[in-house]
Amino acid sequence: MDTNAPKTPAALPFSAWQSLRPDESVRELQARIAALPAPLRSAAIAWLRPASELSEQLGRGSGSQPPANNAPLRGIPYFLKDLFDLAGAPTRAGSTFIERIRPTPTVDSRLAQRLTSLGAVCAGKSHLVEFASGLTGENPHYGDCPHPHFPDRLTGGSSSGSAALVAAGVVPLAIGTDTGGSVRVPAAWCGLHGFRFTPGDELIRDAFPLAPTMDTAGLFTANPSDLLTSWRALTEGVNPPAELETNPDDPARPENSPLRTTPRGCYLNARKLVPGMDPAVATACEYLAASLTTHADPTTEATLLHSWQRAVETYVTIGMSEAHAVHRNWLAPYREHYDPVIWQRFTDAGHFPSADIAQARTRLREIRAVWHDFFRAYDFLILPAVPSTAPTKAQATTELRRMILTLTAPASLGGLPVLSLPMPVADGLTAGLQVILPAANSRVVPWLLAR
Repeated sequence: MDTNAPKTPAALPFSAWQSLRPDESVRELQARIAALPAPLRSAAIAWLRPASELSEQLGRGSGSQPPANNAPLRGIPYFLKDLFDLAGAPTRAGSTFIERIRPTPTVDSRLAQRLTSLGAVCAGKSHLVEFASGLTGENPHYGDCPHPHFPDRLTGGSSSGSAALVAAGVVPLAIGTDTGGSVRVPAAWCGLHGFRFTPGDELIRDAFPLAPTMDTAGLFTANPSDLLTSWRALTEGVNPPAELETNPDDPARPENSPLRTTPRGCYLNARKLVPGMDPAVATACEYLAASLTTHADPTTEATLLHSWQRAVETYVTIGMSEAHAVHRNWLAPYREHYDPVIWQRFTDAGHFPSADIAQARTRLREIRAVWHDFFRAYDFLILPAVPSTAPTKAQATTELRRMILTLTAPASLGGLPVLSLPMPVADGLTAGLQVILPAANSRVVPWLLAR
């Protein structure tokens, strides 16, 4: 850890927050927010719930007793990425103008409603890369989001504020989204546990969209136990979209085989996928992956790598063409209000030839078919989540973006959920692994978190 970095309070686990009285919880939260350096506070926090309202909501379910079975997140304060609606609070999506177009919400998003039903209380909304289109945590309107422990480095994005607030110990839980890696990347760089859910499920359907084919909800925690609690609470009763459902009785599915009780997974040689990876990160990834599972057999590795040869181009073509469809009526009248990089990205996508988009859709179906075959033999695949540790602003280049997408786009195109595991590298810096799964409720999640 940077010895010149401001000292942030130690993160408290769920159990500690649940033991506090509502007034104590509010004071604790306020003290932790006050301890944030001003640049981090402004870059991470989009809206704060008034203290009296927060205390009242915490009082509905907090106390010294353990949570009831039907309210596993009772008394947990969390931050919500500002793509999800909260009644009475503006949804800005990291922009400065979208609230002029969309009225202030009068109803909570489905995910916020779900968390309320589980006992959690939204303490505020977190900033993000404008319209969630970015991976390094930069936003010219509210400030680039600095890493809580390395202020000269970036938190990662687009769920930058959510990750930063958990990493800084402000809250034990925060909600993000992940289209091309926006949970996986900041989780890795901030040393957090994370989970990406499934495109099209009920947790993401009413969020402000980037690219609906690949948009997912996600979450961050500081430790595996709290992630497991959150994951169990949110996956129970949440069904995947119909086109991604699998047959639980399929005899070829390894998780149902009576001959094996231990999940079967594998990992790939990261350097074959991204030759330019930081050597220290690649070595650490391979070491940790090898402690969890075995290397993929040559045929499996070759099949996957071949199917991903144009994954980045496919992701960009589909993702940005969908983003253009969302923004096309705003790009001209609100041009001066967009981040110029985001405006150019969305505008350029309006000129993609229809044949290129159709071809990308064909490649997406082919990639999903390869994933389907893979999961007939395996329960999970491990890949690095990032090619480097957290970058400085100068290191946040288009080349870095492409290397990240080379690692993250395969799961995004597959429409697959992902468990993010943090990994120390050196001098307090971290990277992470992504554990790609066939279903959000995979038994691999508790099995790996227990390890």
